Amino acid sequence: MLFRRAKSLVGLDIGSSSVKAIELKPSGKGYKVSAIGVEPVPADSIVDGAIIDGGAVADAVRRLFANKKFKAKDVVASLSGNSVIVKKITLPAMTEAELSESIYWEAEQYIPFDIQDVNLDYEILEIGTGQDSQGSMDVLLVAAKKDKIADYTNVIAQAGKTPVIVDVDAFALQNAYEVNYGFEPTAVVAILNAGASAININILSGPQSVFTRDISMGGNAFTEAVQKELDLPFESAEQLKKGHDVEGASFEDARAVLKAMTDNVLLEVEKTFDFFKATAASDRIDRIMLCGGASRVEGFAAALRERFDTEVEEFDPFRQVAIDPKKLGLASLDDVAPFAAVAVGLALRKVGDR
Repeated sequence: MLFRRAKSLVGLDIGSSSVKAIELKPSGKGYKVSAIGVEPVPADSIVDGAIIDGGAVADAVRRLFANKKFKAKDVVASLSGNSVIVKKITLPAMTEAELSESIYWEAEQYIPFDIQDVNLDYEILEIGTGQDSQGSMDVLLVAAKKDKIADYTNVIAQAGKTPVIVDVDAFALQNAYEVNYGFEPTAVVAILNAGASAININILSGPQSVFTRDISMGGNAFTEAVQKELDLPFESAEQLKKGHDVEGASFEDARAVLKAMTDNVLLEVEKTFDFFKATAASDRIDRIMLCGGASRVEGFAAALRERFDTEVEEFDPFRQVAIDPKKLGLASLDDVAPFAAVAVGLALRKVGDR
């Protein structure tokens, strides 16, 4: 029994513009994608990470799993936004048992919600033994509101699947990064996932997440700005945003609007980086890994590179994860790769791991 493979799970990324699902199977020393799907979610069904229209989201998840290639019934989903708090805290050094008894007391002062209303998880990052640590330890604290978790698990159950793990977007990105790129012990890497309504940022120092933040601004803000400025339907504005001319307007017409929005977003990213540098031991970011649908906004990556004078690389969630687009019915990998990082990271989870 010891050698039985852990059951595979479907990584389900429920986003505000689409739901993405990926199932992986072991292949040699790594993994390959055995099923993948993306389904649109009606506008405003999910706002700021809160599910407003559960029925519509459940329908999208159901359509996703109508694809017969998905075999697993168990699903891993994730949350982000203001219902999730991720904080690194420093506590006096203690044993695992002592920590599990006192963590709720300790957490109360860091969490702006009633402790009864959240699910709490934690991980010991390092137990200080150095000269200046004075017997302290760093603990990563994660709290998510129970009602938000329930909203997501209910939608999955409504779609006929079993939710077994609810993770956090930022950590799913970290899983996907680890499998595809590995960790460089001394490098500080910022993973930036630009979605339709939010940008998740997870800053890693070596293998450790040292700072996370969600910015509630994303690709939809770009589309809406173009739509308003040029008086266009949403779909046309969406195409312009990606650099394609449409009837009645050219990309040139949208360039100034997109640049202004990019500047707004970069200002938020800059604030995040400044805050990280002020609170961390490091004052540099060596590389930015960029993913998410909104990372494809024309000129966004170049503006990022210029503003932070740092290497900006497109995050490839299939760099070490094998995928055969033709077999999976995909026209091209390019269409799904930007959106797939969170779902890949979730699909890597195993029941019972932390």
